[in-house]
Amino acid sequence: MNIRPSAAIRQNYNEIAEMCRKTAEPVFLTKNGEGDLVVMDIETFNRREKMLKLREELLAVEEDRIHGSKGYSVDEVAAMMRSAIKEAAGRGKSE
Repeated sequence: MNIRPSAAIRQNYNEIAEMCRKTAEPVFLTKNGEGDLVVMDIETFNRREKMLKLREELLAVEEDRIHGSKGYSVDEVAAMMRSAIKEAAGRGKSE
């Protein structure tokens, strides 16, 4: 875990930015000895946001399943995927 005083961002921006990119970890900035901000590179931020969104979607699906929503069998999913692939391939020919 990287912890730096908030003044470090002004004094060492390039160093902190490079550390964020290199480690793909956030840097925690403190002010008066207390946690204040978290800084991370945009790629890491986007990856974390996508992961959070996926977890939310999985949780929603699991809650639906628990409450009795009907799911799909493996054969049904495979058939839907084949249909989608055929449809996409058909569109590609006309373009």
